[in-house]
Amino acid sequence: MGNATCKAPLPALQVVQSCDTAKFMGTWFVIGVKPTIVEKINSNAVEVYSLADETDSHDINIDFKTNKSDPITSPLKSYPQKGWVDSDDDKTNSGKWKVSPMWPIKLPYLILEVDDVNYEYTVIGYPSRAYAWIMARTPVMDQDTYDMLVKRLEEKHQYDLNGFRKVVQEWTKEERSKRGLDDIIPDDMLATKK
Repeated sequence: MGNATCKAPLPALQVVQSCDTAKFMGTWFVIGVKPTIVEKINSNAVEVYSLADETDSHDINIDFKTNKSDPITSPLKSYPQKGWVDSDDDKTNSGKWKVSPMWPIKLPYLILEVDDVNYEYTVIGYPSRAYAWIMARTPVMDQDTYDMLVKRLEEKHQYDLNGFRKVVQEWTKEERSKRGLDDIIPDDMLATKK
């Protein structure tokens, strides 16, 4: 009957057992990405998470800003999004969220890895494994940590990392101030001291 080979379906991605929603809030720099269409050549990608007001219909505000291509010189794009903690039991602690880049779309947002002590890094996945994000609290991640997270994506979460890339994070004092990140990016992480 032919030599057609069928790949067995991959198991569902497993989210972290615990993710404190309040500790997750704040600024995250995208360090590595298996990109969506808007992230194929972007740079200086930053996501800022904040808890929504109790009167809002969603749980989390997400402010995603990125340079379209080259850092600093290319246009800055903004993609505001809304998030929901996908838990009937406890919205303060879950690794399963949904994110809406625009109404009425709600996409899965799976927290696959998180530094559960200081919340210094995280890895976000997507059920089909078409997309993934490695993020950190600063624009520079220790190479050993980055390599460990990439290895976990590939081995533990069974991602094909074809197309995965490091996101350029290149900051000047002027760009840091313009984006309101003076208290987040230390001087020693700036590309130039201007």
